[in-house]
Amino acid sequence: MGSQVSSRSGVILGGYAATGAGAAAMLGLHVATGLDPVHTVISEYAFEPDGWLLPVSLTFFAVGATVFGAALARRGDDRGAALLVVIWGLCMLLIGTFPTDEPGVPLSMSGGIHRYAAFVAFLTMPVAGLILARRHATSPYARPVRLLSLASLGMLVLIVLPYVVRMMGIDLTNDDIPAGVTQRLVVIFEVAVLVMLGLVLTTGCGRNRRPIPAAARARRPRRPCGDRRRVAGPAGAVRGARTAPAFTGGGRTRA
Repeated sequence: MGSQVSSRSGVILGGYAATGAGAAAMLGLHVATGLDPVHTVISEYAFEPDGWLLPVSLTFFAVGATVFGAALARRGDDRGAALLVVIWGLCMLLIGTFPTDEPGVPLSMSGGIHRYAAFVAFLTMPVAGLILARRHATSPYARPVRLLSLASLGMLVLIVLPYVVRMMGIDLTNDDIPAGVTQRLVVIFEVAVLVMLGLVLTTGCGRNRRPIPAAARARRPRRPCGDRRRVAGPAGAVRGARTAPAFTGGGRTRA
């Protein structure tokens, strides 16, 4: 049992290490290029001399997402959320492998893959976060994950809105709107959700549990997360942790 816990902790630390390396590479990219973060989207950093840091950062994010998604799936929790996290990581690889088009150039196949992979990534992580926040309702990190996921979805609406305006025939460029700010906020929120996912995996709270209705929560004592102490029921029955079978004489009876 101890070796399994140690192995899981090592896997989660590996996910943190990859995510941290991705964040460091992304920060280094912004410092090295010195572009305007308000109007310049992150994808355009690929055209700078230090643009190689962009695919490096996205690759590390992909590794971190894959590690956390695999750990979530192995633990027996919601496999749908685990799949969404892994898809987010795959989209990070696609975004880094297929660069966007330079400003003013018609949409190419590479640019199209880049754009739609980014949209899928921006959508899948907050949805996974909402699923996990609901499933891990007893975790102290459920509320932050939910709020970050909702904030990410809100920023995604602001990102998509200019494309809708352009489809209506209205000329709108990134210089007219803070496109860089909204995109960066989405990235920050979603990487934060990924980090919080690692914390949820560490605590192990709410595993395979459904949210408890408010009325039921009011009737039962509140205990710290991970408290497995037994609570006596109305008829003296024991609820909570399982007890080992007791042996009386030569026959086996249940405690």
